[in-house]
Amino acid sequence: MDKGLHFTICVITTVLLLRESSQAGEENDPEILAAPKGGLGTDSRGTSEGLPTLTVTTILEDPYVMVRGAELEGYCMDLLGALAGMLRFQYRVKVVGDGQYGAVAAGGNWTGMIGEILRREADIAVAPLTVTSAREEVVSFTTPFLQTGIGILLRKDTASQDMSFFHFLSPFSKETWTALLFAYLLTCFCLFLVARLSPCEWSEPKNEENHFTFLNSLWFGAGALALQGATPRPQALSVRVIAVVWWLFTLALLAAYIANFTALLSSGSEQLPIQTFEDLVKQRNLEFGTLEGSSTFYYFKNSKNPIHQMIYEYMEKRREHVLVKTYQEAVQRVMDSNYAFIGESISQDLAAARHCNLIRAPEVIGARGFGIATTQASPWTKPLSIAVLKLRESGDLDYLRNKWWESSCLRQSQDRWGPLEPPALGGLFLTLGIGLALGILAALAELSSSSRRAAAHAKKSCCSVFTEEICTRLRIKAPARQSQETSGKANT
Repeated sequence: MDKGLHFTICVITTVLLLRESSQAGEENDPEILAAPKGGLGTDSRGTSEGLPTLTVTTILEDPYVMVRGAELEGYCMDLLGALAGMLRFQYRVKVVGDGQYGAVAAGGNWTGMIGEILRREADIAVAPLTVTSAREEVVSFTTPFLQTGIGILLRKDTASQDMSFFHFLSPFSKETWTALLFAYLLTCFCLFLVARLSPCEWSEPKNEENHFTFLNSLWFGAGALALQGATPRPQALSVRVIAVVWWLFTLALLAAYIANFTALLSSGSEQLPIQTFEDLVKQRNLEFGTLEGSSTFYYFKNSKNPIHQMIYEYMEKRREHVLVKTYQEAVQRVMDSNYAFIGESISQDLAAARHCNLIRAPEVIGARGFGIATTQASPWTKPLSIAVLKLRESGDLDYLRNKWWESSCLRQSQDRWGPLEPPALGGLFLTLGIGLALGILAALAELSSSSRRAAAHAKKSCCSVFTEEICTRLRIKAPARQSQETSGKANT
């Protein structure tokens, strides 16, 4: 009896020890990580409800899937949690063993996540997995949850070129500089005209010279552009109105110029010689490559475009030097060396948002999408596609995109910067025009008031005196009838 009881206790103890060891081994398995807190994958109530459990394979790539402690988080994990909540299933996430997305190996077998789907090691693959025809032949894809393309990731200092000699003119467009020159000449002419018409600027037009000659008016306008006072000093109200409006115009214009020039210096958009893939092929300063075995590599391999063929031939000949294993390695190599990375544009946008010294070239080719891979004839393919469409229609996919692609760089986007066009400063030019018109009207009013007083004193008509004053001040020969009338009165 004692021996039987002792044997039973030993058996129970052994079973408990083996169970604890199995649980500890499963927790320490690096390929099996817990889902985010709050997801159905860790909800113990799901077991009692009898929900189906799916094995999900994924790949570590920022910001789609990232390790935080003992858990996974990122865009794909949030997407997976939303899909599990809509379709009522549990999930068990595992990181792909070989760290590959999926390509055909030398023996004809598939590697990466596609291979795990084909070998039934996983039910679905939720990752930045590009939908291609080759992959579609062996697995099924849902509706794409992200749209992307192929772009070029560069480091700003390696992609920049020397500034042109007249780079300081870049803040304004050619039309704006032309409008500014016309406004300057028109304002100076109005200063010259109003100073001659106003009686307050000179009292004896026949015997003295007006201080506001055309050259002096040009000097006065240029002094305002340089924020410096210039002589002569305006005395008449009409001249002061034009001077004040021109000063305000130059202040606003200089503020716009300085702000745009600062943005130009901090942005590399105008200094980026590599705008297209053709520019990348023609240059000799940068090496370029892509992820080994990726869909991007096979895109260039299968393309009939001559430029794309040249890119593929370059990468094939130097594959040991230019092809990288992981996306993180590619970004680090771009930052550390003269290397341009060809890859998914949406991932490059994230790299440019996280690393302010990186920039993506404008051209994007090969529009494509990221989809969820399932086994062929899987009952989950259509429900997952419908769920993805519902998330897109509700705006949840846009929310996740903005959440995980938030930029940490306080810089002006290359798509937003550009030389200021005349319409952007239209209100400023309109204000200047109104000010010039007011100055001319004020000068005519001053001259009219002076002419009325002179006409009353000389007992002449106001119009004749006004005309005579204008002709005298503008050095215009008086009309013949008026000259004869004046000479006759002088003889009398």
